[in-house]
Amino acid sequence: MFVWSKLSSARSADDWEECFAGIENATPVITSYPNRKTIRVEVYCGSQKQANAIQKQFGGSVARLKPQNWAAHASQTPPPVKVRETFVICAAKTPAEVKKARESFPNREIIAVPADMAFGTGHHATTATVLRLLVDAAKPLQSAGKEWSMADLGCGSGILAIAASKLGASRVWGCDYDPAAVKISKENATRNDTPKVRFSQIDVLRWEPKQTWDIVAANIFHDVLEAAFPQILRSVAPGGILMLSGILNTQAKDCLAAGKRAGFVVTKVVTRGKWVTAVGTVRRS
Repeated sequence: MFVWSKLSSARSADDWEECFAGIENATPVITSYPNRKTIRVEVYCGSQKQANAIQKQFGGSVARLKPQNWAAHASQTPPPVKVRETFVICAAKTPAEVKKARESFPNREIIAVPADMAFGTGHHATTATVLRLLVDAAKPLQSAGKEWSMADLGCGSGILAIAASKLGASRVWGCDYDPAAVKISKENATRNDTPKVRFSQIDVLRWEPKQTWDIVAANIFHDVLEAAFPQILRSVAPGGILMLSGILNTQAKDCLAAGKRAGFVVTKVVTRGKWVTAVGTVRRS
């Protein structure tokens, strides 16, 4: 693991975020400091070649990291995230911490995702929005006693897939391009007592879905979404729901237009800060 870093003006934060929003196999982190006009821009890369390419373009410095050093970048334990009246997402790691969380929130399902890897703990606007939409979509299915399935494309830490299993989905599968994300997702599924959830390392750009799901959530960068729309839409069962996230405001118009051309019928758009999430169905020709 390698990290590229550079100090920059705080006024450029949005520009840096958009600059690195679509970069593959890398995680951008922007850190601001109280009462300072500078920010630290970092990009965690899977290879030195990628980090050096960023350095060549933008200057800054490159350093090698050991995988466990991700923990050192979590300055504090993030607060629990409440999702509707259903879930609490927390950073509990040990069985004792999970038990304590359940005692603190006895009327909610706990999803424990430790904050020691850079794959998301439910705090990001994209994940939080899809979690709420997933709870909303599951309610009528639960009320009708209908058996349903869910796919989590770009699973990250596995939160969405784990949530779907806890909401009653009978068949849940998640995938990610990054093998480390798949490993973390499997560990989180075990930690959260959802052992039937399956995860695979897959590049959605080369993916050929062999089955369909009633709810498909794709929390993926906009450029990957646009290129993979044909196969993503094929993975949605007839009458099913597709949730798209990971789209910046500035990218939403073009991305959703590409989706519509492929057959995505948008029924709802949710904007939280700079991020857009779209929900809809699939038009069958």
